[in-house]
Amino acid sequence: MKRVVLPCNGLDKAFGVLSCELALKLCETNGAQIVCPVLLNNSPARYEKTLAESDLLVIDGCPTRCASKLANNLGLKVDDKILVSEQAKSSGLEIGDSLRPDPVGMQLVDMMINDLAARESDISTQELIPGDFESPVDFLSVTHDKFIFKIPSQGYLFSENDTWVRVIGSRARVGVTDFVQQNLTDITYFEPAQAGSQIEQFDEVGSLESGKSMTDVLSPVSGRIIAVNIRLADSPELVNEDPYGNGWIAEIELADFDSDKELLLDAQSYSRIVEKKAAEVQK
Repeated sequence: MKRVVLPCNGLDKAFGVLSCELALKLCETNGAQIVCPVLLNNSPARYEKTLAESDLLVIDGCPTRCASKLANNLGLKVDDKILVSEQAKSSGLEIGDSLRPDPVGMQLVDMMINDLAARESDISTQELIPGDFESPVDFLSVTHDKFIFKIPSQGYLFSENDTWVRVIGSRARVGVTDFVQQNLTDITYFEPAQAGSQIEQFDEVGSLESGKSMTDVLSPVSGRIIAVNIRLADSPELVNEDPYGNGWIAEIELADFDSDKELLLDAQSYSRIVEKKAAEVQK
């Protein structure tokens, strides 16, 4: 899919200028198309077709994040984001106040270009590799009436939306719990989110459908989707058979797990949620 770039509009600031330099270089080297923030704000219909047919990269200059706010106000789907000031800080580059990019500024632009290329390569590779997450072996069990709901006792955290997350290093794998798959019964269809998308905690990372109902899968963590479980396209029943292992939904490159986990539950706490929900379902 083509890429369109929405840069910062702050041409009176050094980071805003570098945002535009990055957008221009992406046009020259990758064939991307620039979306003018002023024209987009005044006449969104002008870019409606382009945005519908392309991946949107938002480039913010400084923490004011004017480009992200514009995209959010217009309800645009953002596939990736860059914050230039943060990139400069993490790279250890000192960017001055000049509005004409100096060699250090252009070095930063080149680094961001290479980083974007590495991300795309990473995504295309990881979509095809199962990864090194293994299925759990130890479970807590919640019994209600004739149903038994399994919950991994270690290594997993859970949301009240009945999704789980398992973290290895800076990556996380997410999926739905045994409670969800049993309530859906036989799952017949999986709609994945787009790999490469930036998501916030509890944003959608896919949907599952059965003959009984459909449910959106809400990610328990924020970050960038670096892989989706493409096996589910042909075999959605893997979610029924192994919800905590082969039925995983997506892998996320974590953005702020320390904050995300404040809203997550351990196995014991989630088991009490399941007990209450199971009782409600039977009413």
